[in-house]
Amino acid sequence: MSFYRPEKLPKLMVAPNGARKIKKDHPAVPLTISEIVATAKSCYEAGAGAIHLHVRDNEGQHVLDAGLYKEALNELEHQVPNMHIQVTTEAIGKYSPADMRKLAYDVTPPGASIGTSELIPSRNPENEDIKLYKYLTEAGTKIQHILYNPEDIDLLIELLDKAEIKIDMSWCLFVIGHYSGKISYPEKIPLFIKKMEEKNVKLDWAVCAFGKEEMSCLEKAINLDGKLRVGFENSLLMPNGEIAKDNQAKVSAINKIFKLD
Repeated sequence: MSFYRPEKLPKLMVAPNGARKIKKDHPAVPLTISEIVATAKSCYEAGAGAIHLHVRDNEGQHVLDAGLYKEALNELEHQVPNMHIQVTTEAIGKYSPADMRKLAYDVTPPGASIGTSELIPSRNPENEDIKLYKYLTEAGTKIQHILYNPEDIDLLIELLDKAEIKIDMSWCLFVIGHYSGKISYPEKIPLFIKKMEEKNVKLDWAVCAFGKEEMSCLEKAINLDGKLRVGFENSLLMPNGEIAKDNQAKVSAINKIFKLD
């Protein structure tokens, strides 16, 4: 399979379902592969250059299943050939770092998101972590490093240094807030920037944020030359505070506001 692997992180990525939301949360949350593919097509047409992909099992639960991811990737390659496809390795307290690594090896996707502190809870990169990053980099997988606080940049620097991988312009996502309701403070974003300056590294970064504070965080990121990840994984709200009809409506509105085309 030949997937789209852009050199730069797309300006706008959609995260349409995440690991937790179900139809009770919103009827337009895509759970099946066919629903995810349809959502990817509509969001690509609305301006999203990439999709952050979670697959679900028959009960609609988050699952790190290589077979389901390969099926989804095959469908997406044909339906949205110019959209970057990023597979999640998110553990959500259900999977171990070993499970995360196994999925990445088994799928070897065009793109992968890896929570640095989730993969390395000890904050001490081991040989198995270094081996994984070397393997994915050599395979052409575009890794987006998921960073939950500025200190995660220190961990990322150590990991990539040990793996002998260039850190400058590595793709990163700064997570502002938390799905559980922890407030997304836009003032947190400059703390990541400060850490980059202290460490003299340049990252190709985006933010995601949650709930009613999402828009202020997106605005802050754009003002600081960052990029955006939006979608039902993080917030069901439109910029005006109303519940979005679907992911396409949300992506379209964000794209128009920030002129990301």
